[in-house]
Amino acid sequence: MKKRLLTLVLALLAGTFSAIAQIADPVSWTFSHEKTGDNEYTLTFKATIEGGWHMYSMHTPAGGPMPTSITINEAGQGVELIGEATESEPKKQFNDIFKVDEWYFENSCVFTQKVKVTDASLTAITGTIEYQACQESCVQPSKDFSFKIEQGKTAAAGETTTSSEESQKDDSLWAFFWIAFVGGLAAVVMPCVFPMIPMTVSFFMHGDTNKAKARAKALFFSLSIVAIYTAVGLIVAVFLGPDFINWLSTNWIPNLFFFIIFMLFAASFFGAFEIVLPSWLVNKSDKQADKGGYLGAFFMAFTLVLVSFSCTAPIVGTVLVEAARGSILRPIVGMLGFSIAVALPFGFFAFFPSKLNNLPKSGGWLNSVKVVLGFIEVALGFKFLMVADQTYHWGLLDREIYIAIWIAIFTLQGLYLMGKIKFANDSDLPYIGVPRLIFIIITFTFVIYLIPGMFGAPLKALAGYLPPQESIDFDINRIVRENAKNIMESGVQVKDQKSGNASSGETVKYSEFLHLPHGLDGYFDYDQALKAAQEQDKPLFIDFTGHGCVNCREMEQAVWSDPRVLEMLRNDYVVVALYVDDKTKLPEEEWYVSEYDGKKKKELGKKNADFQIKNFDSNAQPNYILLDSRHGKDKDLRPHVLAPARGHNLDRDAFVKFLQDGLKAYKERGNK
Repeated sequence: MKKRLLTLVLALLAGTFSAIAQIADPVSWTFSHEKTGDNEYTLTFKATIEGGWHMYSMHTPAGGPMPTSITINEAGQGVELIGEATESEPKKQFNDIFKVDEWYFENSCVFTQKVKVTDASLTAITGTIEYQACQESCVQPSKDFSFKIEQGKTAAAGETTTSSEESQKDDSLWAFFWIAFVGGLAAVVMPCVFPMIPMTVSFFMHGDTNKAKARAKALFFSLSIVAIYTAVGLIVAVFLGPDFINWLSTNWIPNLFFFIIFMLFAASFFGAFEIVLPSWLVNKSDKQADKGGYLGAFFMAFTLVLVSFSCTAPIVGTVLVEAARGSILRPIVGMLGFSIAVALPFGFFAFFPSKLNNLPKSGGWLNSVKVVLGFIEVALGFKFLMVADQTYHWGLLDREIYIAIWIAIFTLQGLYLMGKIKFANDSDLPYIGVPRLIFIIITFTFVIYLIPGMFGAPLKALAGYLPPQESIDFDINRIVRENAKNIMESGVQVKDQKSGNASSGETVKYSEFLHLPHGLDGYFDYDQALKAAQEQDKPLFIDFTGHGCVNCREMEQAVWSDPRVLEMLRNDYVVVALYVDDKTKLPEEEWYVSEYDGKKKKELGKKNADFQIKNFDSNAQPNYILLDSRHGKDKDLRPHVLAPARGHNLDRDAFVKFLQDGLKAYKERGNK
């Protein structure tokens, strides 16, 4: 008897802990704050992330996973926010599902927000931090915080104080370093820089009889180039700050300005005019260089930077603007990579001057390099115009127009390389060499790659540089899918058996902005879907999903696309997709206080998330539930789950069996 009782207790405990374990939150938080001035505070939110999980940056691009957000309840009512919240440097990786760059954290991250308390009676700053964490499934938890601001207190109420931010290894910084390095190599072969390599190295080697001393000065000259360019990145990062960097990357004014600047520099590269700095500035620096010594070597490096301005400025500008789309470290890292590439040949040939004889002679090929970079400048310039266009919905650069412009630009570049187009400063092209032929092949291959994008091809490799897929007018994939759906609906009389329309004829709630994949009909409100399933005598397929759920999109693309799955979802089930991260405000009469956490639910996503936790002891997405809808008519009777729930699993056969088992159980229960 005792053994049976013990077994029963252990079974109950195991079931309890199993249910609790499904309410996943792989992120733990510590909060602290520091007084930094008169009524000013820096609030710090440190997240510790379980191994194998990752959460997303506050600046995750639109159309991707759910970004982290910090809401301060007293903002505007006793608390004034000073600038935008900052965060640790996120990792960056292109997401094939969302077709955008994914900015995320692993292991740990830190967020900070500076505030000023304007209400003398305020004793605490409270709020909520919301975030998404993903592994095999995704969860969207939230965490309440409270910072006591009584005089003499420095830690958040009930939380551990953390005084320093952990450093993080960031692969994206290394990737950006190498991108900037390649930009520096491109600058080396520009007409303003390349001819100065033999001139400068020869000056050092012949200007001093002591070869070791001459090499030391040449190396100092190279390091000075690195220091000067990196100082530019340092100024942007430290003195202008993250707020300016964020404004630079997102506001339409700087993006439109950069578009114009890029067009002007491209015109200069094509030979329309020459862009130079004032001669007095160059002459003054050159005069200092004539003094010799290490100071002279520094000013010679400064002169090189000034003289090469017309060639390197567009590349430097590109590096800095791309750096502005990340953290405060990126401008410094970017300019460091760029400057090392520029300085490398000077240092190399200073040590091995005999190698100078192996350099190709200056000539028309240098101008060809300049013109090709001009075409690239035009293409990249339109990216800035695209940002402004998308921000203000001007409708100037829809996807097919943007791609058509790029096709035209790179077709002209290919014709130029073939010698079919000639600019003012070009030399005659008696024949096409092997290197030029390789660039011609690469250019026209790229043009051919772009052409399907005019008709809806995703062009995954360029997703970060093109307008969103939804902006294209002529998408063949969408047209074929819609026509197939229309033919099916007109040829097969399904009437009330369609899962997307209730037999009562009522409008499907939220269908004006929520849609199911693969042209499926369905619902986005549980009560409406349950009613339809009861009327049609079908089991209910619940899809707990999210706009920012990567694994949900992967399941839809890899598993739902299986014809067997689509057929069963279309004909045998009523489908309801419940988005747990949707921010749509509910009508005030639908607001309620959750029995689970005691909070008032005012948004569609929060209502669906609360419903999932309360009824199915889970907060992970994707989460697929099969219900016997007949047992939901009595509100006191919980609908019966027909088969064990499934999450992220790309086994198509297993998912088909999951649907078949649910349908079989539904029929068997009906017979009973």
